[in-house]
Amino acid sequence: MSQWNNGPYAQGVANYSGEDPEVKGFDFSDASIRRGFIRKVYSILCVQLSITLGFIAWFLYHTPTRKYVQSHPALFIIALIVIIVALITLACCGEVRRKAPMNFIFLFIFTFAEAFILAVSSSTYESEEVIMAVGITAAVCLGLTLFAFQTKWDFTMMGGILFVAVIILFVFGIVAIFVHNRIVKLVYASLGALIFSIYLVYDTQLMLGGKHKYSISPEEYIFAALNLYIDIVNIFMYILTIIGTSRD
Repeated sequence: MSQWNNGPYAQGVANYSGEDPEVKGFDFSDASIRRGFIRKVYSILCVQLSITLGFIAWFLYHTPTRKYVQSHPALFIIALIVIIVALITLACCGEVRRKAPMNFIFLFIFTFAEAFILAVSSSTYESEEVIMAVGITAAVCLGLTLFAFQTKWDFTMMGGILFVAVIILFVFGIVAIFVHNRIVKLVYASLGALIFSIYLVYDTQLMLGGKHKYSISPEEYIFAALNLYIDIVNIFMYILTIIGTSRD
């Protein structure tokens, strides 16, 4: 198992949507505004995921690049610092994430750094394991998104519970670093995949608005795309960890 997979990395990019105070601050009654907002969010998300998949494929199949990044761990640390700085800026500075082009600049700085870290982590696995994880992640995320669109259950009230769950997962992740036990790693990764799967439904419903108790303002399209992207990459990494650990 790679040293990157059980570190605080996955929790270091923990979802901030449960803490966003800007809910129910916009009239979502205009269906055309809502549809335009959703299209914009998913367009940005598709670009982010394309960049990420491109990096993963590059590092996975280009041997010189893979060997170089694995032999220079300082690049991983630098990328992690960039992720934390960009994430805090987007989460805490409303003027930055709402004002173009600064919001796009910070978002894609975050995306490239995140894609780099995911690619480095993925390159430590066999290619068939990564492909399997990508396929499972795509199926899970599609199913959860359709569920979030269709279900009458309102997950937007679960922000506090999910935030506490992420903190517990973070502590569990620290323990998993020092406890080299296959069962512990599997339980940790399974809980992580479950929590971020629920987060994906939660963030999707925040974006949808409508009859849900809480919603994100259409001005927060960068924030919405960021949340969904974080959910998906975390689900992917936890599923990849499960597959890798089960084959050890």
